[in-house]
Parts: sequence; C-alpha cells; structure tokens
Amino acid sequence: MNTIRSLAACAVIGATVPAAALAQTCNVPVLRVLAQKSLGLSVMEKSLPDYEKRSGTKVEINYFGENDRRAKSRLDASTGAGSYQIYYVDEANLAEFASAGWVVPLLKYYPKDYDYNDFLPGRRAVANYKGVAYFAPLIGGGDFLFYRRDLLEKAHLPVPKTLDELVADIKKLNAPPNMYGWVARGQRGSGMNVWRWAPFMLAEGGTWTDKNQQPAFDSPAAVKATQLYSELFKYAPPGAATYDWSNALEAFRSGKVAFMIESTPFADWMEDPTKSSVADKVGYVRPPAPLPSAAYGHGLAISSVGAKDECTRQAAGKFIAWATSKDQEQARLRDNVFSDYNRTSTIQSDYFQKHVKPQILSGLNDTNPVTKVTIWASPQWPDIGDNLGIALEEIFTGTQPDVQSTLTDAVQYAKDAMEHGAKK
Repeated sequence: MNTIRSLAACAVIGATVPAAALAQTCNVPVLRVLAQKSLGLSVMEKSLPDYEKRSGTKVEINYFGENDRRAKSRLDASTGAGSYQIYYVDEANLAEFASAGWVVPLLKYYPKDYDYNDFLPGRRAVANYKGVAYFAPLIGGGDFLFYRRDLLEKAHLPVPKTLDELVADIKKLNAPPNMYGWVARGQRGSGMNVWRWAPFMLAEGGTWTDKNQQPAFDSPAAVKATQLYSELFKYAPPGAATYDWSNALEAFRSGKVAFMIESTPFADWMEDPTKSSVADKVGYVRPPAPLPSAAYGHGLAISSVGAKDECTRQAAGKFIAWATSKDQEQARLRDNVFSDYNRTSTIQSDYFQKHVKPQILSGLNDTNPVTKVTIWASPQWPDIGDNLGIALEEIFTGTQPDVQSTLTDAVQYAKDAMEHGAKK
C-alpha cells in the first residue's frame, strides 16, 4: 500500500461539508463522549482540534474496554448521572438503551448534508431498533474464516467449505507448541464468547426462543454446538478458554494458529507487516457452511440523560455526523485504516478498490450473502447474554462439565430476567 501521511488525511476533513454545517446555533461549550477505542476514532482525533475550532465546542473522549464501556454507559444512564452526552453503543446493547429511553432517535439531530442513507444497509439495520435509527456507525462487519494459506498449501489441503471439513483440518494442522489448529473467544460476556458461540448454535439448528418466544437455547442442538465449541479448545493455545477477541487476534498474527473465525475488519490487522508475522499469508472466506456470519455494528448515539436540552442534542448530532462522515472514512483509508468502513461511497471509491488487498475484497464478496444478526435482539439481552457467557466460560474451562444442566440454568435465568423486565 502507498502510505500518505496523516496531514494529507486530515486535509480532506470538511472538504465536502459546508463549514456552516459545523457551526452551532447555540452555545454548547463541551461534549463528553464515552467510547471504545478503534482505529477509526484514532484517525478522527487527529482532526478533532480543527472541528472544535470551527464548531466552538470542545469534545472530551473517554475510552474504556468493551465490557467496561457497556457497564459504565449503562450505569451513567440508569442512575441518571448523565455525565456523558454521547454514548458508544452496539448491537448488543441497543435494544436495552432504546427501549429504556436512554438514547434518542438520531435522525432528528443528524444533519441531512451528512447523508445517513449512504451507510451500508447492513450497518443501518444493526443501528435500528423497531424501525428507528439510534446510532451512526463507526465500525461494523460480518465474519471471515481466517486461514493460513501457506499452511494449507504445504499440507495440500483445500480451503474448508463445511464445518465438518474445518474441524478435520484443525485437527490435521494442530502441532503444539509451534502450531495450534484453532483459536476463538472463550472469555465470558455477551459480546465475547457468546458472540462467537451463537453462530455454532444456530448452525446446528438451535434457536434463541421457541414458538412461544420463550428462551430455548438449551435444546439438543444447542448442547451439541456447545460441546463442539468446547472441544475445539483442545486444539487452541493454552488458556484460550478465557481469551477475549484481542487475545485471539494476537495468537493468530503471532504465526502460531492455523484457523480462526473473527470479524471482517480484523483482516486489516493481519495485513499490517509492522505488527503481524503472517501478513500476506492469510486467506479470508465466509465461515464454513452452515455457519452464518455474525453481523455487528458499533457507533455513536445521543444520550437522553446527558443531553437533556435540544441545543445539546443538536450539538451532539452534528459531532456524531462529522465523526462518521464520508470525509472521515476517506481520511481513514489515507491513513491506511481499511477496517473501519461503513458507507457505500467508501467501498465504491477508487481508493478503497485500489488499496484493499484482493484476498480481502474477495472475502467480503464471499461473506456478505451469509451475514445476519445472530444474537437475540431483546432489551434484556445484555443481562441474559452476560449470564450465558459465564455459563459458557465455565463449560469451556471444565468448571461445569454438565453442558445440558448448565445451559438449562442459563435458560431459567433468561426466563426470570424477561419476567422481571416485563414488570418494570
């Protein structure tokens, strides 16, 4: 890739949006954002001083890890503290935040000049709850099967197209301690082990709920999927049963893992030769059938608790629009960040087509048709999902060897959570 220095990236900010669109119609001296670090936000911060000068509003961004970010925003909203005017939200907590009224419908405060409909349909679907858009996407995608092209070629193995073929190849290429066949998230959490386990559960024929909309993820199909997912940790690096996504990525790009199913934007991490020992050695395809590709989206929403008045909400909406704009996405590309794209105009741009590696472009075309939401879109999902994550981690680590009873306990917890939520 050709490297264009960040100054050039920053120069395009505001190029297609009139300066008047940034100016505030009333005085909002400070906006505070509760966020999760991403490459795209790191690029955005380079041009933030210019935004602050032009808008007259200082923007303070506080970053937290994924689980802490969810917990802190929930606490800030539920207690009425309102310390933040903007929340970083995602598909895992959108239903909870929207149904509780903790975030406001976005489009009333999102300037039309910034073209919300340019966001990819899948991103808009994830940002939507009951027909209303609540956040503007910063990052999103589906799943790739990440595989080592060089290892498969050396072993004369074709790329696995089915789950059975993948399991067989994981076992064939497993040669510890120098090479492990597999790595995956095992750490508890609705956005951690549950996120990666859910496609396995659905692939085996499991469902989140039965025909009466009652929790049903302790079915024989769910048990079978859990047993398989747990068994695969035998072919993963030591300690992987409690890995989060960053641990899994580092294990793969250290060159010690043959296969991994992870989110599509992480392909950019694999191709960074300064940090990855497997750059130009990785292939990207859709997850082997019948595994679906898990759709997700993260973005910025206006806090109803922190942004109480119309003036503050307008200022928050303008910042969110600017931070997720077409210009910002082009700036990311020019700063060699090709993972945080969300717009149709971005993927159709000459720069994206020219600079994204062919194997990644091919993988995106392969996985898009099987990408769908795989989690349970329920207001109680964060509580239910986090409890399920504890159960799964206990299964994966061997603390709870009885898969059926452990999942049944998690289902009962889900039923109680739904009943409690209905009484509020």
